Amino acid sequence: MRWWENQKVSMVWTVIRIWLGVQWLEAGWHKVNDGFDASGFLQGALAKATGDHPAVQVWYAEFLKGFAIPNVDLFNILIPWGEVLVGVGLIVGFMTIPALLAGAFMNLNFLLAGTVSTNPVLYTVAIILLFAGRGAFCWGADRWVIPYLKHMVLPKGKQHKKPIVV
Repeated sequence: MRWWENQKVSMVWTVIRIWLGVQWLEAGWHKVNDGFDASGFLQGALAKATGDHPAVQVWYAEFLKGFAIPNVDLFNILIPWGEVLVGVGLIVGFMTIPALLAGAFMNLNFLLAGTVSTNPVLYTVAIILLFAGRGAFCWGADRWVIPYLKHMVLPKGKQHKKPIVV
């Protein structure tokens, strides 16, 4: 067992994971309740792709122009509900690794779009929790869900005998 996966350290990871989940849930919940339109954000990001020192790289501006802006209605649903789902997943510790990956992916895209805000902090915390491995979800629903899914999916000879408990 690695030191960052022991029971006491896992409690610290859990507090950090829940804090990160609350950040995502609050951000998404406001967007869901207050209405969300990414049009202005996307147009603003596109405008940041010009000048001597653009905040948005040309290749990302092409993605915005060619895909994101024409499909803004899709992003108006994906972003707020994605934030809510990431938040809930991290708070309860269910599908923790996919939630961390999705959150980090959204933070990376917000950064690529030229928005700093809290994104570097949230991105860094997500990456640290990804490196924490099992320690990040020891105290959460994944503690029971992952062994159950492994039992249901893997053939008898391939199942890991040792429980996930740390």
